Amino acid sequence: MTLRSYLFVPGDRPERFAKALASAAHQVVIDLEDAVAPDAKVHAREQLARWLRSDLPAAQRPRVMVRVNAYGTPWHADDVAMLRDAALCSVMVPKSESAEQLADIASRVAADVALVALVETVAGLVQMRAIAKARAVARLAFGSFDYCVDAGVEGMGRELDAVRSAFVVESRYAGLPAPLDGVTLAIDDAARIVEDVAFGRGFGFGGKLCIHPKQVDAVNRGFAPSDEERAWAQRVLERLAQNPQGAFAVDGKLVDKPIIERARRIAAEVG
Repeated sequence: MTLRSYLFVPGDRPERFAKALASAAHQVVIDLEDAVAPDAKVHAREQLARWLRSDLPAAQRPRVMVRVNAYGTPWHADDVAMLRDAALCSVMVPKSESAEQLADIASRVAADVALVALVETVAGLVQMRAIAKARAVARLAFGSFDYCVDAGVEGMGRELDAVRSAFVVESRYAGLPAPLDGVTLAIDDAARIVEDVAFGRGFGFGGKLCIHPKQVDAVNRGFAPSDEERAWAQRVLERLAQNPQGAFAVDGKLVDKPIIERARRIAAEVG
């Protein structure tokens, strides 16, 4: 299944973990970083370790990842050490700024653990090509708000066009899935989340970070092919089967190789 929605849950609120798993989020990201105050981080890690060991249902384990504290912070090494024995499939790495940092993290977790590199600084953007190809990195994610603070960018719209395009280009160049777009802070504005999802998808993003369960359904729907797109892809592939060597048109438009590849990608999308 294509993973589209990544729902953050504060790491010091274990009573919310099950609620997040009950949502339709494709991945639940238990956050030990920004969502937890410095003086609560050690306790949050201890609580999370107990929950992962005793309370997380085995069937749900593939849906859970942890955002550890950033490389070089006082809590990072212990976060990673705790996860080494947790049998999780993936880890989110904030403030990803170099391939060497990510390779070091990969060397300290289980061999089959995938890293989602959260790029949210200018340094990370400059190094994104190397980051995307670093060992164990499975996807890039855009930490848009932190990036704007670091870069001194005041707007969240067209001001970030070049940055968004870079995420898509580098993901494609590295052979990674389409990247994850940053969060939308509006929780109760349904129209805003739909608009932001459409905007991100238009740039080539394949999913989005979420801060509330209310955002999940809009993200899942918005990044999935619509019924109209699936029907169009089916028409294209049916005509291709009838004309495997010749040119043909669908809906009055000529179909060439790039159009066929787009139809195949849409048809292959699950969910």
